[in-house]
Amino acid sequence: MKRWLARLFGMREAGNPATSPPGVAGDRRSAAAAEDTALAELDLDLAFFHWLAGPHVTGQPAPDGPVLDELARLARDPHGAAALVPRVPAVIPQLLRSLREEDSSAGALARQVAQDPVLVAEVIREVNSPYYQPASPIRNLEGAVLLLGQNGLRMLLARVAFRPIISQQAGPLARLVAPPLWRQSELCAHAAALLAPRHGADPFEAYLAGLLHNVGLVVAFRVIEQLLPPGALPDADAFGTRLVAAARLISARIADAWELPPAIGQAIAHLGDAGALPTLLFDADRLAKLQMLSRGGQPAFVRAVLALPPDARQVYDRLLEQSDRQDA
Repeated sequence: MKRWLARLFGMREAGNPATSPPGVAGDRRSAAAAEDTALAELDLDLAFFHWLAGPHVTGQPAPDGPVLDELARLARDPHGAAALVPRVPAVIPQLLRSLREEDSSAGALARQVAQDPVLVAEVIREVNSPYYQPASPIRNLEGAVLLLGQNGLRMLLARVAFRPIISQQAGPLARLVAPPLWRQSELCAHAAALLAPRHGADPFEAYLAGLLHNVGLVVAFRVIEQLLPPGALPDADAFGTRLVAAARLISARIADAWELPPAIGQAIAHLGDAGALPTLLFDADRLAKLQMLSRGGQPAFVRAVLALPPDARQVYDRLLEQSDRQDA
């Protein structure tokens, strides 16, 4: 985890000794080195887990072994894991196949969406949101298609289709953590699509990977609800690290079980490894987490934002714009 900042974000320059007095230059180098070390040691996965879990740790934590054992079992049983989240709508597998075909027309996509009235209503509601800001209200699917275009429709349909899988949960703990998890998923998907061209990856596959990479965390919180009493969520670093890793593997297995493009499950399971999609998904996930964590004003995360090089900062600022539109 410590490599992420040095590789993606770069480090702030320590100063120019040629233009600074020796003592001042040395002090600046020491301060910058200390700051860079602190930033490089940020573990955003663990920080994000604590941010999610912290408000819900209200009692004596229970043993974490049963939770981790069950997550390991579910990683071997992706259909059992998928049963802990809402079912994918029946139209979605057919729709996803069409979405992956570059020559699918917007009209053909619209006809498939029209088979599901709930999906139609969601699409129309979405295009009338502050995110799209239409000049006048959109009343029907045809109007949505005209506003979005083919690529916009593809990503909107994916977002609308998969939102309930993460954001609509029945259990009290999962219901509380689901909204921030979905928000991070949306931000990650947006960042992944922005990063895809520079990595030579397919933007739509990158977008889907970003949307789905947190589904295993929803499963993990459902397991915690089933096995532990309220308020007994373990929040030790070691538990958080192992839970995040197990949840990521479950996300990958569910993506495969849902017959998503194989590259998506591969990228989630091997986040940050060699390859265009694993690399950009790794970067997008960190940028999305940093965007959410830094909004709390914690100095370490604010400094990490300030250390972003121009390319990464440009993507980060796009995510910030998206968040501001959603909050409007």
